[in-house]
Amino acid sequence: MVEAMSSPDPSEPEAIHASGDSTGSRLAGQPAQTLGPGLYVVSTPIGNLRDITLRALDVLKTVEEVLAEDTRVAGKLMSAYGLKVRLSPYHDHNGAERRPDLISRMQAGAKIALISDAGTPLVSDPGWKLAHDALEAGVKVYPIPGASAMLAGLVASGLPSDHFMFAGFLPPKSGARRAAAEALKGVPGTLIFYESGPRLAASLDDLAASLGGNRQAAVARELTKLFEETRRGTLSELAAHYAEAGPPRGEIVLLVGPPLDTEITQANLDAALLDALKEQPTKAAASAVAEALGLPKRDVYQRALQLKANG
Repeated sequence: MVEAMSSPDPSEPEAIHASGDSTGSRLAGQPAQTLGPGLYVVSTPIGNLRDITLRALDVLKTVEEVLAEDTRVAGKLMSAYGLKVRLSPYHDHNGAERRPDLISRMQAGAKIALISDAGTPLVSDPGWKLAHDALEAGVKVYPIPGASAMLAGLVASGLPSDHFMFAGFLPPKSGARRAAAEALKGVPGTLIFYESGPRLAASLDDLAASLGGNRQAAVARELTKLFEETRRGTLSELAAHYAEAGPPRGEIVLLVGPPLDTEITQANLDAALLDALKEQPTKAAASAVAEALGLPKRDVYQRALQLKANG
């Protein structure tokens, strides 16, 4: 059964502006940080602007320049906290051109911050190339931790969090998507993906086909925002729900639980297939057994064909 959970406080505004006077760095006797030269990788809110950290505010008001994917998005955050800082664009299209000069300046003593549109930079983000090249050039890279959509989704999902793997965005085409999922089916932990609303139903259907429709999963969207929602169920249930309901709005984190605890032996699979083949055509029998055991349909179908050929 598909289960949906909304934010416990739907009246909370998506973005709550704060005063420009940031005195939090001196709370509990903690002095404001003295910054050394280098690259500061600063996490920013994924929705609610109050999720900025006090240390992030200290860094952003002290550095000489802030690199942003989209300066218009970054400008809203700076305006909300009264930060007067030089913003400049850094993204896939200009990164290769900008990196040499940025690294040269940091080698000479500049303090530069890198932010993404939302969340932690370098996660499905072009900033990793800058961080990599900076380290290779002897420039220090400072992580300024904070909000992360994948971790927020994991927390909200109710799926096991002791072992997990972030797999980024799935391929846009069905065949490649199923192949990518097949490569991940044995990972003994929760799988985390980013996905778009228009592709969600198809991705869930492909994941069900490759990983097994009975795998537990969750779709978390609009995290930390007014219409935050986490919908839980099996992959098959969630695929059916979004196929009927249509594409959801907002940023989406798609999570799939680890392989089912129940170990399916070859003997168990063969017995189930032989029983089903007595009453159904090969494809239908394989599909029914795969669904019942939570196994990839393609693997079960291939085994059914082998059993059929062996008489």
